[in-house]
Amino acid sequence: MISVAVAGACGRMGKMIVGQISKQKDMKLVAAIDADDAPQLGKDIGEVAGFGKLDVKVVGASKIAEVLKKSKPDVLVDFTRAEAAVQNVKAASKSGVHVVVGTTGFTEEQKKEIEGAVRSGKIKAVVSPNMSVGVNVFFKQVGETAKKLGRDYKVEIVEVHHVHKKDAPSGTAKKAAQIIAEVLSIAESEIEIKSVREGEVVGEHTVIFSSPWEQVEVIHRAKSRETFAAGVVRAVRYLAKCGKLGEIQDMQDALGL
Repeated sequence: MISVAVAGACGRMGKMIVGQISKQKDMKLVAAIDADDAPQLGKDIGEVAGFGKLDVKVVGASKIAEVLKKSKPDVLVDFTRAEAAVQNVKAASKSGVHVVVGTTGFTEEQKKEIEGAVRSGKIKAVVSPNMSVGVNVFFKQVGETAKKLGRDYKVEIVEVHHVHKKDAPSGTAKKAAQIIAEVLSIAESEIEIKSVREGEVVGEHTVIFSSPWEQVEVIHRAKSRETFAAGVVRAVRYLAKCGKLGEIQDMQDALGL
């Protein structure tokens, strides 16, 4: 049985992840963590998430070290905010708990802090801006398309998300740009990214390769946030069975892509 703790458990994604974990026969939710000022503190996370009582109460983030020590999870899943995620990974590292991080918006300095924590604690980690299985196939196709078309095609990325999304461009768009830049040996700054925030759009990403004669598009549209939660389950299972100690991997690794 894989024991799992979720940080950001009361958020929209956190509640879906709680639901997905509770459905798995080989997993058990052992801890739910959220902000210290969250109104759900002390309540049963199963009831908060709408899945029925799970006998796991929501605890404030300032107590994460204590919670991890007491609940002894195999994996901590983090869907919070960048600054909070860094501290959560550090706490997990000190407790020898592996991490799956879907939080986005990290600065380069914060990324280095996470890398250092994973390395020093010799824990396993999957860190990805998008946990969707489909998006990671999309990443693979974007790289292959860039490789086949080469530098003769101008590249543009358009990403659309709901009005509540804080960071722009999205982590997924940045990852796509990074992949293309590496394949073409160009600077990421040469790839234009357009960000749109409207309505309740879950997430749409379009990579456009254009020349004076034709246009090729690689598109991914998320229909439900459940796709991200389902990907998290696969990442958790991957770390429990595989993964590399002291090293950060991504969903491409977890999915064997």
